[in-house]
Amino acid sequence: MSEDISKLPPQIQQRLLRLQQLQQTLQGVMAQKQQLTLQLAEVEQAVSELEKLTETAVIYKSIGALLVKSKKIQVTTELTERKELLKMRVDVIGKQETRLRTQVKDLQEKLQRDLRPVSGSSLG
Repeated sequence: MSEDISKLPPQIQQRLLRLQQLQQTLQGVMAQKQQLTLQLAEVEQAVSELEKLTETAVIYKSIGALLVKSKKIQVTTELTERKELLKMRVDVIGKQETRLRTQVKDLQEKLQRDLRPVSGSSLG
């Protein structure tokens, strides 16, 4: 297939390369968004469980390989802040994903237009 690509005009070759780069970037962004979404779900679950506990409940939070006794209000505050940060990051990544999808779609359409005459002229 690389022989076929080398026969294409340089502009089309560059667009194909750009499309491939955009698709790889999009895959990375989607993986990052999925990871952040999973982290957000974990934090939301932890906050939900904390809400069920009394103020005097014994709570331990993980710090590296250690579990440290903490106060409910402190852990709740930390988790709520983390939750907001994760929501913001998911939102930003979501916008980046949308922008990349649009760029990929536009480039695919340009390439389809570019390649129609090439494939049509080779029939004659």
